[in-house]
Amino acid sequence: MNQYLQRQTNLRNLLRSSGYQAMVVFGYENIRYLCGFSGHAATLLISHEQCQLITDYRYYERAQAEAQQADVILRHRDTESLGQCLNRLSAELKALAFDAAHIDVSQWQEISRELSGRVLTPSTGFIEQLRQVKTEQEISCIRQAAQIADQALADTLPLVKEGVSERDLALELDYRMKKLGSEGVSFETILLFGPRSALPHGNPSTQKLQHGDLILVDFGAVVDGYRSDMTRTYVYGKPSAEQRSIFDTVQSAQQAALTRACAGEDCQVLNAAAHAVMINSDFAQYAGEGLGHGLGLFLHEQPFIKPGVDYRLEPGNVITIEPGIYIPGVGGVRLEEDIVITHSGYELLTHAPQDFEL
Repeated sequence: MNQYLQRQTNLRNLLRSSGYQAMVVFGYENIRYLCGFSGHAATLLISHEQCQLITDYRYYERAQAEAQQADVILRHRDTESLGQCLNRLSAELKALAFDAAHIDVSQWQEISRELSGRVLTPSTGFIEQLRQVKTEQEISCIRQAAQIADQALADTLPLVKEGVSERDLALELDYRMKKLGSEGVSFETILLFGPRSALPHGNPSTQKLQHGDLILVDFGAVVDGYRSDMTRTYVYGKPSAEQRSIFDTVQSAQQAALTRACAGEDCQVLNAAAHAVMINSDFAQYAGEGLGHGLGLFLHEQPFIKPGVDYRLEPGNVITIEPGIYIPGVGGVRLEEDIVITHSGYELLTHAPQDFEL
């Protein structure tokens, strides 16, 4: 069966079991997952019988070329609102779910006014649930994205020298990923020096590298919409005893989680294995919360590896393992790998060496 037809069939089964006749999908990544269309300005209406992709003149030809197992509907923006178009296409449907996480309140209020006589239910989790387990084709894309990131980092590290700025080094890394075939960046690259490395998600600045600084770099590439996500931490020069101790603690925490990574393992147990190492160290109060997340068309998707998540890993889950310690005024260390859960354990997708000293 065509992969998009299979995904649509799986969603239809979920909708039927929940009492819905159709779902309105707004999230661009969810639309791409269900029919292959990679553009924006689109909405997907999927019922038990049909799958209809609504777009306008800017994306119509692209949608016709890319969309699979979906009828492409051209909406004239000047004469028909999106709500009117949905009303026209769903005239026989009364119970609809909608992709609530990907539309704001004002947009939905405008659309819902046009959908008279319908029972409209905000929904999250249907498509996210389907995306948790990746196919071989999806895993292949993430693997390629990770390979691009590995190579781009290797090509950029020789440019690390005293006086280079965070921003310039981040731009060089992004450029090399794109030159190697990445569609773009998985997210805005995080590249921080010295005490700023204690900002888990800081933005690169004009801060210049000094001897003895920690260097935290968190980045990823994109292949066919699928993302990689890797973090490495270095020290420029010889590490201090404290820096070495922080790095060794984080590396040990990551290894403790990786030794437990396998099909059937509880996400909370995986998180606890890494956290136990950090809370029994001298840096317990600075340990980051949560261990990782699913990876795919979205940067952060299910399953999440953190307390309170009731999920046992399955073959085909692609997740990150990324413990970190962040000490204000001193710096931070995070190490992040992408792995895919297999029937016999896991496969490591990121392969850049975890060398500490530069």
